[in-house]
Amino acid sequence: MMVQRWNKKRAHFPLIVFLFGLFILSSILYNERSIRQIHQNPDHNDGQRHQDSITSTTMKLPSRPNRVPEVLDRFTTCNSTVKYSGRKGWWADSKPGPDRRRGPSERCDVFSGKWAFDNTSYPLYNESHCPYMSDQLACHKHGRSDLGYQYWRWQPHYCNLKRWNVNEMWEKLRGKRLMFVGDSLNRGQWISMVCLLQSVIPADKRSMSPNAPLTIFRAEEYNATIEFLWAPLLVESNSDDPVNHRLDERIMRPDSVLKHASQWEHADILVFNTYLWWRQGPVKLLWSTEENRVCEELDGLGAMELAMEAWANWVATKADPLKKIFFVTMSPTHLWSREWKPGSEGNCYDEKTPIDDESYWGSGSDLPTMRMVEKVVGRLGSKVTVLNITQLSEYRKDGHPSIYRKFWEALGPKQLSNPASYSDCIHWCLPGVPDVWNELLFHFL
Repeated sequence: MMVQRWNKKRAHFPLIVFLFGLFILSSILYNERSIRQIHQNPDHNDGQRHQDSITSTTMKLPSRPNRVPEVLDRFTTCNSTVKYSGRKGWWADSKPGPDRRRGPSERCDVFSGKWAFDNTSYPLYNESHCPYMSDQLACHKHGRSDLGYQYWRWQPHYCNLKRWNVNEMWEKLRGKRLMFVGDSLNRGQWISMVCLLQSVIPADKRSMSPNAPLTIFRAEEYNATIEFLWAPLLVESNSDDPVNHRLDERIMRPDSVLKHASQWEHADILVFNTYLWWRQGPVKLLWSTEENRVCEELDGLGAMELAMEAWANWVATKADPLKKIFFVTMSPTHLWSREWKPGSEGNCYDEKTPIDDESYWGSGSDLPTMRMVEKVVGRLGSKVTVLNITQLSEYRKDGHPSIYRKFWEALGPKQLSNPASYSDCIHWCLPGVPDVWNELLFHFL
């Protein structure tokens, strides 16, 4: 169902832009500190604990609840917490589907290649010319003088990506809703897509509605929208407020995507992601059938698998076969320079060029998680197209904001004297790496 057209007067446009910027400023990285902390103390036994908890108990499928469970919010608490029982959700079919949907160049792996410097064709837009740019991603605006990070083109080894064409993309979107669903990394990809497309739409024919948790960019003449839905765990959780989600414990319903699905089910093209939020330690599980708020505790990888299976169940049983669904793999971090420069003790700060070792794989990308996602998504067959952005993004240690962004909290003298100590090596500058993710999306559309 297409959202209603914008009928605001043009004179209100600067106010809308200001409100949108304020919304993004207050929400995109509110939880960044805890993400950085979990990366600084990674638990390399996470996958083994997950395996032990899953295999230790023989499970039966639960009966469907007869009541409507309460909606989780940031005030939700557990009355008590017990060890994970091994319970699974509804989706028990382990048989893989037919071959995963592929794009037009199926003989070529567009995700395998190298970065080529190209200051003729790139960047695809100017940072200062996009009124919807986020201050957390506008690196040049916030002092980054080396603009080399904007000039890299992804070159597959044995073929070429479809060349970006803004008018062709709008024609693909005519009369449709394109929705990105996930966390702040997916929000960055959404902002990238808006910046890639907005320049050809007259200012009085476009609008941005910062209606959290669903934010919508409208292009009136194409009767199209580009939307972002904040759902960092995909399933319902107490972290679903796009601003107030800095909580002591994560509580989720591992068997329910109903709240979010009521928003995304009407979109024509869906782009999902989830990863970093599962790297922040154990998660509390509050099943829909639980009436006394007794939670079970499970490690991040195990909890993510339950959430992925709940999402996959929706895709397999509820999604319109004509709907185009994409899943974006994990976005890597670059928190330890010793991984690409042995003997050093820095991070992404002051990095200016990509990694040229094609075998490079950093600790920020968890292989057990990658294998779990491949297993779950593989069972969906042609219903989902995977955008495997992990390896190509691994090379881009130079593409993060580091210190060149708007920070939520004031920086003290100790931090300012040591830039690496507060560098953002998680998110990505724009223009930059997420633009290539969207070129891949365009390629497969």
